[in-house]
Amino acid sequence: MADKTISDDKYYYVISEVAQILGVSETLLRYWEKEFPQQITPKKGSRGVRRYTKEDIEKIRTIYDLVKVRGLKLAAAREVLKQNKQGTAQPLEAIQRLRKVKEELVAMKRALESM
Repeated sequence: MADKTISDDKYYYVISEVAQILGVSETLLRYWEKEFPQQITPKKGSRGVRRYTKEDIEKIRTIYDLVKVRGLKLAAAREVLKQNKQGTAQPLEAIQRLRKVKEELVAMKRALESM
């Protein structure tokens, strides 16, 4: 997952931006929208342009973690989301924070090695 940061000053994101942030294809996002209709519900404008909120993106990150990282089938991922709405989001947030800390530590190590 690309795991790029979400801007604090922006409320809506179009599908191409979400795909870039998460490192997935727009096609996959549309597919997951059909497979996870309870979780992924972007607003659609008059011309059908999807507008995702930060909350939508976090839900998609959770689905990404369940399907791509943990390797769950879609039906199993739906069941996990249905039974444990809060439980899957908390470990995902912790993993994301740990990844950022790791990146910072690696950068610090490189800086120290170059001295």
